[in-house]
Amino acid sequence: MAAHAGERDLIFLDESGFAPTMPTGYTWSRIGQPAVVPKEDTKDRRVNVLGAEVVGTAPDLLWRRTTGKIDAGMLLDFVAADLAGLGGGAGALELAADGLGADAMPLWRRPRPCTVVLDNASAHVAKAFKGRRRQLAKIGVELFYLPPRSPELNDIELIWRQAKYQDYPRRAHTTTDAIGEAVDRAMNHQRDRIRQSATNLTRAALAGGAARLRPGDSSARR
Repeated sequence: MAAHAGERDLIFLDESGFAPTMPTGYTWSRIGQPAVVPKEDTKDRRVNVLGAEVVGTAPDLLWRRTTGKIDAGMLLDFVAADLAGLGGGAGALELAADGLGADAMPLWRRPRPCTVVLDNASAHVAKAFKGRRRQLAKIGVELFYLPPRSPELNDIELIWRQAKYQDYPRRAHTTTDAIGEAVDRAMNHQRDRIRQSATNLTRAALAGGAARLRPGDSSARR
C-alpha cells in the first residue's frame, strides 16, 4: 500500500542464468522433416543476471549481467548504486551512512525509501552484504527476506519466465557476447511492458476521474 501511495518503493530482487542453449518447449518443422534444435556447449559460457523489479509510482526494471559469479560484493554495489542511486556505489556506502558517526544522521539518503524483497541465496545472506544491512537502512534501503523455499512470493520470478520463454526466441548462441545481447533485448522488452502498463493505468485513472467530473454531472455540481 505504501508503494502504490508513493511513500515507498517495493523492489523484488533475484538472480537468474542464461546458458548458450536454453530449453526448448516446442518448435515447428515442415511435414516429413524432423525438427533440428541447435545445441551449444554450456561449459564456462553462462551469463548471469542480477535483476530488480521496482513497484510503486514509477515502476521499472533494472539489471546487471556478468559472465562470472554474482557474489555479495556485486550485489551490494548493485543495491547501493542502482537501487539506492548512491554515487560511488558500495565504495561510498560507509561514508554516506556513517560519515558523521554510527548514531548520527546519514550524509546521503534515497529520495524515497524502498524495501528490497529477496530470498536466502548465499550472496544475499553473506556477511559482506547482510552485514551492511544497518548502513543500507540508514540511506533508505530496507531488506526484507522471504521465508525459505518460497520463490512464488518473489514477483520477479515472472519476469525471468517471460524473458526466457517469450522474449528470447533464439534458443542457442555461440558466444557469451551474443547471449548478453539477447539477454538485454529480452530484459528491455520486459522493462518496456512494465513502463507501458504503468502509463496505461495512469491514463485510465485520469480518464475515469474526468468522466466522473464531466460538466453537468451531479457530483461535479456538489
